[in-house]
Amino acid sequence: MKIKLNDYPHISTLRTLCCLFLCVLCVTAVFVPQSSPSYATKNTKFKVRLIYKTSHLKLFSIVQAIAANTLLIFLFSFPLLLHAQQYDLLIKNGHVIDPKNHINVVKDVAVENGKIAKVDNDIPATQSKKTIDATGLYVVPGLLDIHTHVFVGSTPDKFANGIYSVSPDDFSFKSGVTAVVDAGTSGWRNFPLFKEQVIDKSQTRVLAFLNIAANGMSGKPTEEDLNDMNADSAALVAEKYKDIIVGIKIGHYTGTDWSPFNKALDAARKSNTPMFVECHLPQFSLQNQLQKMRPGDIITHSYEQIAERMPVVDSEGKVRSFVLDAQKKGVLFDVGHGGAGFWFSQAVPAFQQGLAPNSFGSDLHRFSMNAGMKSIVNIMSKYMAIGMSLEDVVTRATWNPAKSIKREDLGNLDEGADADIAVLSMQNGKFGFVDAGGNKIEGNKKLEAELTIRAGKIVWDLNGLSAQEWKQ
Repeated sequence: MKIKLNDYPHISTLRTLCCLFLCVLCVTAVFVPQSSPSYATKNTKFKVRLIYKTSHLKLFSIVQAIAANTLLIFLFSFPLLLHAQQYDLLIKNGHVIDPKNHINVVKDVAVENGKIAKVDNDIPATQSKKTIDATGLYVVPGLLDIHTHVFVGSTPDKFANGIYSVSPDDFSFKSGVTAVVDAGTSGWRNFPLFKEQVIDKSQTRVLAFLNIAANGMSGKPTEEDLNDMNADSAALVAEKYKDIIVGIKIGHYTGTDWSPFNKALDAARKSNTPMFVECHLPQFSLQNQLQKMRPGDIITHSYEQIAERMPVVDSEGKVRSFVLDAQKKGVLFDVGHGGAGFWFSQAVPAFQQGLAPNSFGSDLHRFSMNAGMKSIVNIMSKYMAIGMSLEDVVTRATWNPAKSIKREDLGNLDEGADADIAVLSMQNGKFGFVDAGGNKIEGNKKLEAELTIRAGKIVWDLNGLSAQEWKQ
């Protein structure tokens, strides 16, 4: 650990005392003899001088002893002085919800060098350089949104390197999100551009599902070119960037040939990652898609009700049996709200019959963010209005998505993990929540992101929890 003396005022005091001690030593060395002087004379004047010098010797010896003892005390207490401010940030008195570690109680969270240093009861504020009082607030792992489109660029009317995508930092932190997964906006050919242009420039942790189409969501006809869908190429790129790429995506194909789906599945097998099945596959039946998917594969827009895909709930309000079979097999159902992917007519009966989402992917893009979706915390609030508990909505926004993309280093408050933290408030009142069809339900609770911390750094502070009080 690097020590800055300015951060530790006790060390500056110790340094001053050491200098004083050295000064005393120098003075006594120069002006006082080191042994008692001998004066063999009967002259009274000399006797007085002898007494005077002997008194000075004793005085300086006392000063030396005091300085030495003081120095020893501070040297022995030096480790304690260091320990007194060992944390960079301390969040006190917040209600911690950490699903991985089964924590759901008021605790303190300490941060040091960008990592979670300690989660415990009543950590002394004197041990931290900065303390935030989170009384009445919820402290959770940084939220993880596994369905976004953030390959933003200047290309008009496109998602890949285009204006339909959004910059992650502009929208993530204000929603408590510290990590996003781009849902196949880039493919194996243009992923390096995405990495250079967006991923490497963002404070938000940006991961990615790699599109089986070489140029990702670049629009027709290139997006549907079968010759540009290569499982080996996708798997190689996924392996090269395995710290970023967490799966293979298939979607946005209107043909009848199953080879794009099969190639995506093959690439996922070769890269040992999940396949992420998006929308706009009108010629592939929902039942056949789910039958082909493996345990751990993810289907998104799970609760949409549009013409191009059979909904999970039938006309009589029952979840289709083959959908429940897929869930039992281990297929994971993501919300994928977006502009058209979430309908109460599907989500509510599905939830009531046991088909709750595994994760709360928002499908963040230029159009969805100002429509019914709004943000991942709005989706969490919707599900509380539907009947899900607070702990369960936090689980689906943190630990569940982390497991689904095989990134168990995320979505938790493990000691030693990156200090990605969201502090949420629970607003009480009368709130409306809107689906993709313009339908509304009401709820009396709504979550709001008060503070977001990314790798130990405060990146969003809605109401100045970390700020100093201004006094006129």
